[in-house]
Amino acid sequence: MSLFHDFYSIAAFTADGPKVSASISINKTHPVFKGHFPNNPVTPGVCMMQIIKELAEKWAECSLVLKKARNVKFMAIINPDNHPNIQVELDVEEEDGLLSVRSTTSFEDTMALKFSGVFQKV
Repeated sequence: MSLFHDFYSIAAFTADGPKVSASISINKTHPVFKGHFPNNPVTPGVCMMQIIKELAEKWAECSLVLKKARNVKFMAIINPDNHPNIQVELDVEEEDGLLSVRSTTSFEDTMALKFSGVFQKV
């Protein structure tokens, strides 16, 4: 279950071993955009990171907690009015109950977020 009820939906999800590819549709009418920001909606970075966590949970089939964000680079603003559909790619390595995740989030040909971090199974 998503932390942000109805914030996004998964249009497609494929996993091939450690590689995950997901197409996400952001709900531009979600209440978070009323405060972030009125008349110029911006998808909050923390929401983008939460999507990565939830996709990793879907892959791992269990709950996860972020233990360490090694590298987080926000490279472009995702305005849900202009770009509600995003692509999220994950590369997951699992060892001793820890998942190392490298991820990219993009829309069209624009890279919006690069993330690498470690999640722990709970």
